[in-house]
Amino acid sequence: GVFLYSHLQQKVRNAEALAQKYKQQQEAMSAQLQVVYEHRSRLERSLQKERGEHKKTKEDFLVYKLEAQEALNKEKQDSMNRYGALSSQHKILKNQHEDVKKQLLDLQLQHNSLKLEHRKTLETHSQKYAQLQQEKDSEVTNLQDTVFKLREESKLLRKAHQEVHSQLLSAQVINKVFVATWDNLSLRSGAS
Repeated sequence: GVFLYSHLQQKVRNAEALAQKYKQQQEAMSAQLQVVYEHRSRLERSLQKERGEHKKTKEDFLVYKLEAQEALNKEKQDSMNRYGALSSQHKILKNQHEDVKKQLLDLQLQHNSLKLEHRKTLETHSQKYAQLQQEKDSEVTNLQDTVFKLREESKLLRKAHQEVHSQLLSAQVINKVFVATWDNLSLRSGAS
């Protein structure tokens, strides 16, 4: 009986020691588990914060993208409007340039025609005067009247020639202005 009692006591002590060991291990594991839970909680809070910041960043980016797209569209529209205005002005100036060029050509032709007519008139008058002076020495008075009339006509032709020449110079100045304006617009269009 004593031996059995002693043997049972030894088993109880062993069982208590084992139970104490398991209890300590359980307490250690509980402490570790608590640390793991706290760490998990911190990670979840950090993840939630990151998600919120990511959402805000995404929303900010979408707003920025929309504003940038609107600004780009507005700039594109403004550029198209400016291009349209410059293109219209370019066409108008081109047509005006062609008109002035045609007017200049017409004035040059008119000037050359008047110059030729003036020279022919002077030659004709000189020939008539020489012929009349040779043939009609007796009609000096009539010849002087004729010469006076011819000189007046020559003055009128010179005056007309001077007016056409002045118009030609004015047209050349206008043409230079249009050419300079054209070049300036061409440079601005190239820069744009």
